[in-house]
Amino acid sequence: MTDGAGGTSDAGAGEAAAPASEKAAPRRRPAWVQPVLGRLLSRWPGRIVSNSVAAFVRLDMFDRSMTIAAQFFTSVFPILILFTTWADSRDASWLADALNVPDETRSVLEDAIQGSEGAAFGIAGTVIVLASATSLSRALTRAFAAIWGVARPRSSLGSAWRWLAVVVVLTISIVLVHTATEPLDVVPPRGLLPPVASFALDVAVALFVPWVLLSNVVHPRRLASGALVFALLMLAVRPATAAWLPHALEVSADRYGSLGVAFTYLACLYTASLCFLATAVIGQVIVNDRGGLGAWIRQGDRASEPSGASDGQ
Repeated sequence: MTDGAGGTSDAGAGEAAAPASEKAAPRRRPAWVQPVLGRLLSRWPGRIVSNSVAAFVRLDMFDRSMTIAAQFFTSVFPILILFTTWADSRDASWLADALNVPDETRSVLEDAIQGSEGAAFGIAGTVIVLASATSLSRALTRAFAAIWGVARPRSSLGSAWRWLAVVVVLTISIVLVHTATEPLDVVPPRGLLPPVASFALDVAVALFVPWVLLSNVVHPRRLASGALVFALLMLAVRPATAAWLPHALEVSADRYGSLGVAFTYLACLYTASLCFLATAVIGQVIVNDRGGLGAWIRQGDRASEPSGASDGQ
């Protein structure tokens, strides 16, 4: 009787489990989804998106973006102070305006500039500041070499000018975005020239940085697609950042002081670094895609093409 009862209970459990599995079956992916998904991924937009996401995750771009943001913070801001000191300007208002520094922490920036006389830097101090700033260029070199699947250029004294040039260009670009585009806002048609100028500046910077750091191993024709995507993305990111950053800096300054301002800047720089590397990955995928656009871009390459860039193929 016990075995029979057990058998009856097992049979009942089996009958109870069957409807549960039947109820769960409709929740699975329908049979028509796989062919549709396959067709979408086989087309150009689907290939670009899927291959870009796969390459971004595989190359650990989230971690690289944080590293570059931290290097940017510790490299570019000291150079801005150094440039201000060289210009013999004790008025830090222009730099504070360019960086959207809140009133609560402007005194920290003013004290740093007013307390740093030209002799305080001197030749040795300038060399130390510039040498430490090249860590940003080296981090960017590693990231772009991984994206394009090429060997990193050999480090030597002869290549030091490339690192310095990139740091200087990135530093100047921050100031130019504010000082060069603001006067254009009053030129008719109002509101049109500043985005155009920012777009051109973003394309130039995104094209120049990897070209210089990789010692022209990757042809500029290949780099152009990523530079254009970056400039297009920044047309949306820059206004959003300009609207969010001042309020975020004020709140951080009220609650946490200068430390909160520093972390807010790091969050903003992380977003910019993420956009910079993500668009570089997208550009690499577009260039190496098997479609007509990729073939058209590659036909202008030199005989020696970079190896290992097969994410889009």
